[in-house]
Amino acid sequence: MGVAVSGRAGARCWDPHMINIRLAAAAACVVTGLLGSPAFAASPAGYAGVVVDASQITVIGHGSVSAAPDLMRLQAGVEVRRNTAGEAFKAAREAAARLTTVLLAAGLAEKDLRTSELSLGPEYENYPKVAGYRATQGVEALVRDLTHADAVIDAAAEVGEDVRLNGISFELSDPDSVMVAARDAAFGDATAKAKQYARLTGRGLGRIVSVREDAGRPPGSVPFAGAMAVAEKASVSPGRQSVGVTVTVVYELS
Repeated sequence: MGVAVSGRAGARCWDPHMINIRLAAAAACVVTGLLGSPAFAASPAGYAGVVVDASQITVIGHGSVSAAPDLMRLQAGVEVRRNTAGEAFKAAREAAARLTTVLLAAGLAEKDLRTSELSLGPEYENYPKVAGYRATQGVEALVRDLTHADAVIDAAAEVGEDVRLNGISFELSDPDSVMVAARDAAFGDATAKAKQYARLTGRGLGRIVSVREDAGRPPGSVPFAGAMAVAEKASVSPGRQSVGVTVTVVYELS
């Protein structure tokens, strides 16, 4: 990891009252004289930074933890078209009831099913002439056992031509534990950087003054991108979810 040391042109590299050390993708320099060797060059990695002054050191730590989601949400529903609004609405409700019955028979609990959409509206042949009415009702199903995911999807698809499968997403049942692990990793990264730069500048690392967290993608729903992954025994794959945390930690220097 490279370091760019900022300062006035021609100024000495070591200033006991103020040292600004920043990692920056835009900088590209080699500094001589610091600790006796030309050991530091700018990093192309980005914004991660370290600032050291006469009394404190500020470091940014990053932590990322990946975990395999263990829940799946299936967005399904029914869509029908009839001559009258009443007929369309009734047919949609009946088709949604059949879909719910099939999902329950596939092993889902009633508490894991909910209505996610309900709509009814006219379709025009030549406005304002109404050609018919379209009604939809959505059903969201939470699958807690991913080994049954294919069976649930197949059961929904077999209800009939009125059924629509609108997508799936994967989630973690215990997102808090993943976030805790990411925080541990980020704080450990910050501490390691602080110790290294304190040593490089001949200082001692003191107490923590402040900690600020900037969380990355929160754990929870992970959209399933692309087509379903085809495997020998399963057609859906949850992949892994990555949760990142960034912390800014300020330490006293001695």
